[in-house]
Amino acid sequence: MFCMIDKVVDDGVQEKSSNDKNRSPKINKKGKGSPKQKGRGSEVKQNDDVSENEPDSSEATDGGSCPSPNGPIGDGFKEKTMGVNGIREDGLRKQNCAQEDESSTSESHSSDDLEHFTTSWFSGDSNPPTFTFEVDALALVMFLIAVTTRMYRLEEPRGIVFDELHYGKFAILYMKRTFFFDGHPPLGKQLIALAGYLAGFDGNVQFDRIGSKYPNGFPVWSLRAVPAFFGSLLVPVVYHLIVELGLTHKTAVLAAVLVILENSLLTQSRFILMESMLLFFSFYGILALLKFRKLKNKPFSPSWWFWLFMMGSSLTCAICVKYIGFFSAVLAGTIITWDYWHMIADKTISDKKLVLHFFARFLMLVAVPVCLYLLTFYIHLNLLTKAGPHDNIMTSAFQASLEGGLASITKGQPLEISHGSQITLRHTHGRACWLHSHPHVYPLRYPDKRGSSHQQQVTCYSFKDVNNWWIVKRPKKNDLVVSEPVDKIRHGDIIQLVHGMTSRALNSHDVAAPMSPQHQEVSCYIDYNISFPAQNLWKVEIVNKDTEGAVWHTIHSHVRLIHVNSTQALKFSGKQLPEWGFNQHEVVTDRVIKQDDTVWNVEEHRYTKNADQKEREREMGMAEFVPLQPTQLSFFEKIWELQVKMLTVNQENVQDHMYSSEPMEWPFLSRGIAYWISPHSNAQIHLIGNVVIWYSATVGMFVYLAIFLFYILRRRRACYDIPEDTWEKFCVIGKLFLIGYLLHFLPYFFADRTLFLHHYLPAFLYKLLLLVGLIEHVIFLFNYTVKSRMLRRLFYISIFAWLLGALFVFWNFSVFSYGRTPLSAQQVMDLKWKDTWDFIIHRT
Repeated sequence: MFCMIDKVVDDGVQEKSSNDKNRSPKINKKGKGSPKQKGRGSEVKQNDDVSENEPDSSEATDGGSCPSPNGPIGDGFKEKTMGVNGIREDGLRKQNCAQEDESSTSESHSSDDLEHFTTSWFSGDSNPPTFTFEVDALALVMFLIAVTTRMYRLEEPRGIVFDELHYGKFAILYMKRTFFFDGHPPLGKQLIALAGYLAGFDGNVQFDRIGSKYPNGFPVWSLRAVPAFFGSLLVPVVYHLIVELGLTHKTAVLAAVLVILENSLLTQSRFILMESMLLFFSFYGILALLKFRKLKNKPFSPSWWFWLFMMGSSLTCAICVKYIGFFSAVLAGTIITWDYWHMIADKTISDKKLVLHFFARFLMLVAVPVCLYLLTFYIHLNLLTKAGPHDNIMTSAFQASLEGGLASITKGQPLEISHGSQITLRHTHGRACWLHSHPHVYPLRYPDKRGSSHQQQVTCYSFKDVNNWWIVKRPKKNDLVVSEPVDKIRHGDIIQLVHGMTSRALNSHDVAAPMSPQHQEVSCYIDYNISFPAQNLWKVEIVNKDTEGAVWHTIHSHVRLIHVNSTQALKFSGKQLPEWGFNQHEVVTDRVIKQDDTVWNVEEHRYTKNADQKEREREMGMAEFVPLQPTQLSFFEKIWELQVKMLTVNQENVQDHMYSSEPMEWPFLSRGIAYWISPHSNAQIHLIGNVVIWYSATVGMFVYLAIFLFYILRRRRACYDIPEDTWEKFCVIGKLFLIGYLLHFLPYFFADRTLFLHHYLPAFLYKLLLLVGLIEHVIFLFNYTVKSRMLRRLFYISIFAWLLGALFVFWNFSVFSYGRTPLSAQQVMDLKWKDTWDFIIHRT
């Protein structure tokens, strides 16, 4: 951000540093200019191994060079022959060796920093740590421009824009404390809801479709201000990230300007969406990583701890917004692990120090992130205590722990299953559905000419229904009434399950199932007076009897029903029956017993008190229970179940959206997304990128790879065309941004879900920063090789013209980011630069 913590100084002593001629102007906290204020340029030279200045070294060899292990983003380097003439610069090598000796001495002195700090602090000999701040004037200007573009007319349009339909509803449910389910962690939604709470929003509004007008009382500006603020903060974060890599401030300004001018980032930041928060936390975590690595010679200093903590917590926050943030954490974790691996080889570091480094990293990058992650869910689950529209995704036990809904039905029901119990059996894991039957029978023959048993159909039905009721029966008992003492069903008991509404027993024969012919069909037995006897005995196996006991309990006991004749388990196959099965889900028996889809639990339960069948059916249809006491689940039981559901349940019903796109289309901006259209004109919100920036970044990635390959081949021939520090910087840029791009892009090729252009934005930003680094390198090569002043001027004019082109595209396509301009049909067509872009025209 524009105000960065420069360093944390121990013992109340502020360190001094020399001027850096490339340092941008600073203002002090009183706001006055400080042209003589000393910046951090010297620190970069001495400590930043990925800067444009001389790199750090750690060992000298017999050959006189100063090699050290190279980390994934250039941790140290070995001075080699460099320059176009192939001249070895011995003086620079000696200078680097001298610097290394100084660095080694600094490392040995710093080995006692932690012990000294602790001892002096508790003995009262030390002042508390102090924090010094610097305000970068250029970063501040970039931030103010970003705020202007992101916050301008933020309340317009006052209509529901794309996924605001979902995130707005989530904010309402937070206000009402009503449980909801979403496939991503809740931090971003919590920040949105917090903004609504601070704005006095009570959640008493309703809306149900994209494009409809927000009702009065909905704080549109307050909720949109959260992603807009994070989208604005992303600009100075990118600026400082480029500076920390050792690139010039001019390049950092270029990166910030390109982020400001990118239409897709502008659009995504102006509405109640998650991507701006995801990008901010991800890239601030990478910035903290670079600052932490600069302090490798000051381990355990307050600033070292601060940036290590900020790296872990920021990347965790990215994951807590959307799981795609995990890949930025993988990138940072790989770099930290690589650094530590090479630290092990450094014999100047003691075993004790290595152990302390390991535990410090484990504490800040594992323990603290896990605690932060759990904290977000702890807040989430403690706020959402009431039953809501997404309850049926969760297990019966989870639902019963919520206020209202299933809890109001199940709280007063009997706990122990017995002979005569009326129950509904729910599929415990995965899709929520209940064991179901109805009077209809399987067809005599299936389309593939296979025959069936022509018995009564048994399915798994995704809705509550009277045909979900079954009665537990001992095989040797004829009545179905519960009598005293209660005949409890235990692990290993043999039972029959009688369908409540048809009085036919659950059955299975050696007949292939309709949709899964490798499995056995399940039915309710009809006696056709033919040589086809019933096989309707089932053995009860309680999966969790070690924790819930050997008696079959309502909700908490997870059971498998093993068919006695075939020794196969009753299973939800997951396949959907055709129209003759009313598109319900298939139930089969499977030889593989131990699997999640063979686990069931009793959800609703009552004791049969009437022997008359008609009276029983009437009671089942009117079943309701009086609440007594709530079902209790611990926080860890809830979060474990919620995590499993989030990672396994696919919430998307639409698999073929008209604005969906494939990953191969994203680098070429083949399709956008229509977010909103005005009912009165062609004014619209459409997610589309800045085509100049977008294609430049795509081309730039291939140019970088070509140049990198050229350098590698030349260096194999011992031809060192550029200075070593420039080569190191070039590699650093690729290792950080190119690998970051691939980590965020390639997984989508394996994603089995509907994908949109906005899924590409994290990868795109990595690619954009790779382009910025490439531009500085190309400028260096041009200045290094071209002596003609005229050609240099033409080169800089071409870069300026390219920026003007990006500005031109931004200005023209900003109408799709703000949605305020009532475009004519011709104006919309004039902006359709590609045939694959689907802008909406519904007014002439």
